[in-house]
Amino acid sequence: MKSLKTKTEDGITYVYDIIRKKYLVLTPEEKVRQTFLHFLVSELGFPASLIRTELGTRYHALAKRTDILVFDKTGQPYMLVECKAADVKISAKVIEQASRYNRTLKAPYLCVTNGRNTYCFRIDFESGDTTQLESLPNPGL
Repeated sequence: MKSLKTKTEDGITYVYDIIRKKYLVLTPEEKVRQTFLHFLVSELGFPASLIRTELGTRYHALAKRTDILVFDKTGQPYMLVECKAADVKISAKVIEQASRYNRTLKAPYLCVTNGRNTYCFRIDFESGDTTQLESLPNPGL
């Protein structure tokens, strides 16, 4: 996998976002997000043109931002990815947070990652069933 493109200015390190095509401050969570974006595009073959980051959404009356949202070829949400810093444990609470965001978007796949551990789920909104997957879904959107 390609390494992240970074630069340092005035003592601050920035990372190049391959989706938004601009430099962002390299925080621990941003490092996880950018590494996962590279994995989705370079390793798994998800089209960068179908991925958005920091997309605004609403849950009840609260404005929220999705870390990574992958769309299918028809423009419908396909996979929501919640990124946490590497030192944040992926707990049931973290997964529930991502699930709440997804109730509005209704992406059939939900992933949560801290760069060390990644959990992916298939959600059937009609039946209410959630199944944990052993790997990420196929990019054959």
